[in-house]
Amino acid sequence: MRIAIAGAGAVGRSIAAELTESGHEVMLIERDATHFAPEVVEQAEWVLADACEFSSLEEADLQSCDVVIAATGDDKVNLVYSLLAKTEFAVRRVVARVNDPRNEWLFTEAWGIDVAVSTPRMLAAMVEEAVSIGGMVQLLSLRQGKANLTEVTLPEQTPLAGKPVRTLELPRDAALVAILRGERVIVPVAEDSLEPGDELLFVAAPGVEAAIRAATGA
Repeated sequence: MRIAIAGAGAVGRSIAAELTESGHEVMLIERDATHFAPEVVEQAEWVLADACEFSSLEEADLQSCDVVIAATGDDKVNLVYSLLAKTEFAVRRVVARVNDPRNEWLFTEAWGIDVAVSTPRMLAAMVEEAVSIGGMVQLLSLRQGKANLTEVTLPEQTPLAGKPVRTLELPRDAALVAILRGERVIVPVAEDSLEPGDELLFVAAPGVEAAIRAATGA
């Protein structure tokens, strides 16, 4: 896929590095010359331009992209870039970073956004989930980089359909951090209901994937 990322700060660069390693064609758009460092992610195409300017995006051939990611540290920029990408350049999928959780209500389809990612909320949910199950070992593992991401999809005939997240009997060293439901990314709370086809994303210690799959029937 061809992917355009607005914002070449720490977040944008990290995303670009991951995507290029996976074989995707990535373009990084950055307006701040001090962040313009093609040598950091050499496999990516770098463009020094303002992601909020239509002419700059047109020159960068944004319409040829399959996905755009708004990853700047400014929510206003992310909103404008997302709206331009969807309405003016007909980009199929738009993912936007939410910097201030108070602005999360704006990051909707009305602004051309298919998926909104609130980093503070995600991190808070991860910690709260870990603490709620008494997993201090989890927190230590997360801090030391000894955790894995595990994804499972609930089958159509799952017995968990309609049941709240709190009924999941997870191993001690696993935490549910996100539910992908269609175009939505849900940061789960205990009372959220599960549905067939939900993609569940867990942070877990190595070696507990089998227990997670057994708990979810996946």
